[in-house]
Amino acid sequence: MAKGDEEARNILIERNLRLVAHVAKKYSTAKIDQDDLISIGTVGLIKGINSFNLEKGARLSTYVSRCIDNEILMYLRATKKLGAEVYLNEPIGKDKDDNVVTLQEVLENNERNIEDEVDIKMKIKILYEKMKEVLKDREKTILELRFGLRWS
Repeated sequence: MAKGDEEARNILIERNLRLVAHVAKKYSTAKIDQDDLISIGTVGLIKGINSFNLEKGARLSTYVSRCIDNEILMYLRATKKLGAEVYLNEPIGKDKDDNVVTLQEVLENNERNIEDEVDIKMKIKILYEKMKEVLKDREKTILELRFGLRWS
């Protein structure tokens, strides 16, 4: 393989697939499919064989097992980050009638009707007008900067 023989490289990969299964076994959990771990470990095996340097003094199996470990750990870290994602259409529980409730339904549920919304907006507009009349420029600036209010 060191001389660039592609067939020797393929033989090394094939003969070390059991090592991938052995290393992947220690990461097996109920959440992650063993076949996925073996596939990811195989990528690590190939990377390890491609980057192996005999002159460094390490054995191939030792070096490659660390590469397999690293590849699986990178995958686990990436899936851990994705595990925190929440999707709007995923069920988050059930209501009192035993119907599935999604996050989107909860967010869409607006308790106020349209008349109340319009009334609140009109009151806010009147409040802004009164504040323009009563407050000094410095006070307006302070409220604008502190609370992000816009006077227009």
